[in-house]
Amino acid sequence: QVQLQESGPGLVKPSQTLSLTCTVSGGSITSSDYAWSWIRQAPGKGLEWMGVIAYDGSTYYSPSLKSRTSISRDTSKNQFSLQLSSVTPEDTAVYYCARRQSSVEGYWGQGTQVTVSS
Repeated sequence: QVQLQESGPGLVKPSQTLSLTCTVSGGSITSSDYAWSWIRQAPGKGLEWMGVIAYDGSTYYSPSLKSRTSISRDTSKNQFSLQLSSVTPEDTAVYYCARRQSSVEGYWGQGTQVTVSS
């Protein structure tokens, strides 16, 4: 079974960059069968798909977040990461990493709360 675990600071100041890491166990992020996604849910709102990194390192982002979102990976650690720049309090949310196969995120991490506040 695959397991995903988000990690990173729970509090970020406005204008700074939010950085999170997803550690994957039970599967390789370089497997051609899968891609790796970030999704978030702000208070009172639905799930928002942020972006994905494929097994070969190629990326795609939600158009609404593309200008300030970057997803990268560290294959030696079997990890992939999210960077969201110029954050505001509206970026406060629970952030999830997930494994994507056939256009579906079937396996998710538990999520991590990130609050943007001064």
